[in-house]
Amino acid sequence: MVRGDRAAPSQPARTERLRRAGQSAAAAVHRGVHAAGAAARGTGAAARGTAIAARRATRAGIAAAGWGQHAGTAATQRTARAVHRLTRASGAGRTGLANLMELSAAGSAGDAFVAVALAGTLFFSASLDQARGRIALALLVTIAPFAVLAPLVGPMLDRVQEGRRFLLAGTMLARGLLCWGMAGAVLHNDAVTLLPAAFGVLVLQKAYGVTRSAVTPRLLPREITLVTANARLAMSSLIASTVGAGTAAGVDLIAGGGVGGAAWALRVGTAVYLAATALSFRVPGRVDFPDAQPADPQAPQPPGAPLPASPGRWRTLRGVGPDVAEAMRANASLRAFSGFMVFFLAFLLRIEHFPGVTDKMALTGMIVCAGVGGFLGTALGSGVRARRPHLMLFGMLAAATAITAVGAAFFALWAALVVSLVAAFTQVLGKLALDSTVQHKIGEEIRSSTFAASETLHQLSWVAGGLAGLAMSFTSSGVAGLTVAAVGLAVSLVLLLGFRRRRVVASRQSRARAVP
Repeated sequence: MVRGDRAAPSQPARTERLRRAGQSAAAAVHRGVHAAGAAARGTGAAARGTAIAARRATRAGIAAAGWGQHAGTAATQRTARAVHRLTRASGAGRTGLANLMELSAAGSAGDAFVAVALAGTLFFSASLDQARGRIALALLVTIAPFAVLAPLVGPMLDRVQEGRRFLLAGTMLARGLLCWGMAGAVLHNDAVTLLPAAFGVLVLQKAYGVTRSAVTPRLLPREITLVTANARLAMSSLIASTVGAGTAAGVDLIAGGGVGGAAWALRVGTAVYLAATALSFRVPGRVDFPDAQPADPQAPQPPGAPLPASPGRWRTLRGVGPDVAEAMRANASLRAFSGFMVFFLAFLLRIEHFPGVTDKMALTGMIVCAGVGGFLGTALGSGVRARRPHLMLFGMLAAATAITAVGAAFFALWAALVVSLVAAFTQVLGKLALDSTVQHKIGEEIRSSTFAASETLHQLSWVAGGLAGLAMSFTSSGVAGLTVAAVGLAVSLVLLLGFRRRRVVASRQSRARAVP
């Protein structure tokens, strides 16, 4: 053996080293497997935790949705109860006037669906000259139903003194059927079906209004006057039509707009009319009979109730009396003023541009102000216990004249908006005063005919005012338009005051001659 060399390991030593290396490798593999198992168990635990959290979140979401649905249902129920209490206040629930209010609200909601569905591109899609022509034609078309209402529908309702509930229900059912027909006509662009159906809906709307006005005194409680009752009916209709118009616009939008959206709005309107038909039979049966007794069985006839006709006395439209004739003239003036302002300002605000305001913003402001004016007029009428409606009419004429004159002197956008509010406010109160006068002064035997004539004059005045407003819009001058309106109102007020003064003087002279 050479010095310095190391001795080769023996066989047992090599075996021992191999054994120890194998044990070390096995231990490492065991530790790796253990670590992998621990990691897998951690992943499983994490997955199970995620699943549990997801299940908990799902249950929380379901609970939140259920709570939201419950809250929405509760809010709807609270709103319905509030409306129910409002309509049934002051004895209206006892006499059945509340049921008539709810029926009128349902019918107005259906009318709003029809109006939204049939509202086309009449204004903004055309030039000013084209829009003027289209609107003038539309105004003239709105007179057509009254050619049927005054000579035919009114006298027919006077002859049918009984069965008024069935007349109310029939106008609702017929409107629903026509609405369904219009839905198909809109889809297929069938003007031959659409136009007569729309005309029929307009006639039935007016027939319902005449019938409702004729039967309102039969349901009048002793706690309120006719002005208040008419205002509450108008308020319920206004709220329902506002909600109905918004809902119809939403249905139209969801359905994609166009003819498809209009068709779906008309289908939903059909369902509203059918629901209103069912509500018609909740109106008390006393509306089917003339006023043989007071509407409120617990009280004597209220001071604001209509005067019963004398036996054997047949009153005609030529003899409605000076009070009703005066109320019709005053209301015609206010209605013409309203139509004039609506169409004159609508075109003027497209022509004249105010600093920092677009024409659409100005028109939107005018529409909002007109809506607020109508709402305020209805709200005031429902709270006023007016027993002299003629004072309300003269007051509205005087206020409209003064405010319009001030608007003409200081014309600006604010003046246009204020005048539009005043026009809506005064015409609503004027209509309430006229209706209460007719209900108080006209007997049952010709009340429907009188209301039909009143509605005809009402619409003719509005159309005449609207056409005058269209003509004045060619001047493109707000000062000129408001000046013409103020002068017209002033002339009407002076003439009406002159007629009343002559009546009062003649009455005093007659009483003086009667004294021995």
